[in-house]
Amino acid sequence: MELPDEQWQRMVAAGMWRKGCPATQEDLRRVEVNYWDFNGELQRGGIVVNKDTTASISRIFTRLFDAKFPIARMESVEEYDGDNNASMKANNTAAFNCRKPTQINAPLAASPHANGRAIDINPVQNPWKDLRCTCWSPSAEFAGATEGKGVIAEGGLVWQAFMDEGWIWQNIRVPDYMHFDTGYPSAPYTGVRPTPSPGQEPDLLSIPRKSEPKPDPTQAPRLNGTGTAAGR
Repeated sequence: MELPDEQWQRMVAAGMWRKGCPATQEDLRRVEVNYWDFNGELQRGGIVVNKDTTASISRIFTRLFDAKFPIARMESVEEYDGDNNASMKANNTAAFNCRKPTQINAPLAASPHANGRAIDINPVQNPWKDLRCTCWSPSAEFAGATEGKGVIAEGGLVWQAFMDEGWIWQNIRVPDYMHFDTGYPSAPYTGVRPTPSPGQEPDLLSIPRKSEPKPDPTQAPRLNGTGTAAGR
């Protein structure tokens, strides 16, 4: 469905869109889906994505629903005042967010999240390694998990559903188990997985390459996606 004016106004007020953000209200859509929560109860949630991904997102979440994959919650990030960290701590599955300057990990024009072509699923069970603090965010509790309620792993149900649609898992140089996107730099989605040009590397902004951690055995079990760029 088209993004309602009332929701767009709340998103702008929460700082999820400002001058310089690439996706406009006309580019975005609200997708409402049924999902099963961690108690096995039926819920209805909504995510904001780019209009060129709506059909793909609908197919993916229909597969997850049919397989009863659990999702903790699903709300647009204005419910957290546009704060990505607060959304992750709440274990919220979300997509579009032209993030606050202190939470940006890629140039806005190229960012999949700022373009509505990325989604983070069950962040608590599927954390990412934030190089600003060299720590797991939102927490390290499930960093070493390879299975369990809401966990995403290579070859699993969620991974396969996104791969079949041409999405990329962990499209960044650090573990990012919650994250799927359609390619970096973000471009119109065609359903075909983009292939980075040789030597193509993004500007990681506040994530200096010298701060990349040494291999950590807790990162290995889930395995990395195919990405070589900063998809956040």
